[in-house]
Amino acid sequence: MARKNPFMNVMNNAGLDESRAVLDYTIKGASKSILSSIDEIAARADRMLEGETVVELEPDLVDPSFVRDRIEDDEQEFAELRSAIRDRGQDSPILARPHPKASGRYMVVFGHRRLRAARELGRKVRAVVKELQDSDHLVAQGQENSARANLSFFEKAMFASEIARLHVDGDNAIILSALSLDRATLSKMLAVASMPGEVLDAVGAAKGIGRDRWYELKALLERPTNLEKALAFVKSEEFGEKKGDDRFNALLAHVKTSGRVTSTKPVRATKWVSEDKSVAVDLKSDGRTYTLALKAKDALGFGDFLSENLPDLYQTYRSRKVQ
Repeated sequence: MARKNPFMNVMNNAGLDESRAVLDYTIKGASKSILSSIDEIAARADRMLEGETVVELEPDLVDPSFVRDRIEDDEQEFAELRSAIRDRGQDSPILARPHPKASGRYMVVFGHRRLRAARELGRKVRAVVKELQDSDHLVAQGQENSARANLSFFEKAMFASEIARLHVDGDNAIILSALSLDRATLSKMLAVASMPGEVLDAVGAAKGIGRDRWYELKALLERPTNLEKALAFVKSEEFGEKKGDDRFNALLAHVKTSGRVTSTKPVRATKWVSEDKSVAVDLKSDGRTYTLALKAKDALGFGDFLSENLPDLYQTYRSRKVQ
């Protein structure tokens, strides 16, 4: 069944007929919830903004969204986008709104990278400007994010957490609508986002790491000893040399393996030899186990003797201990 158009309220204008208000946004199934290329994203944005008036704004008058979505930019991808805009112009406008707190300024709803490219190129940015409430702003920004193939699970989790922190609504309905989530997935996202900021900031976006592995790390760090090890490791030189997904992988491996390390106690080793040299005994103890090994020609016979007389020997030991 086709999803209800999440941009209907955002993009609707009085006087537009219903066929224009209902935009072409009927993506079906989980396999189509994430678009596969920058070209598809641009085409989708064009459809969402079709029929709207496009204006040109000075980039310095446009502020970022009040909720951050990307943790870090892929600089190579951004360089390609900037080059494309430089060579053929800005194909798709950004969506902006009049700034809710600063007269004469604007706030980006989506299109932060296009805004950055325009600023760096010294050009005005092409934009559609709409009067939006915070809730409509978040739905539009979140749905655009959901269509990005390169926005990681962690970045979506942090976006969801930021919306929850702002208490835009009381039952997380805005987050569920903005990111097209079910409540179980949202719960895991918010759990991951609640991890200590020092760990999250150190790991970063981790583009290739999915929900289950993030949640595995979250569960491990609920143990205070594991959290202490993680906080120390992310400050280490070894961790600092890692990049991208390797940071997450190294941290998870460190927490999992360090938990299995046990302290080793020193082993006491002694030796006894009979006067006639017919039996030699190696004795070792680590505080928990005691090992006795017999050697030489009478080793087998003496060993059998010990085995047969263990009850009597033990009683003799107990008697001495009582005294």
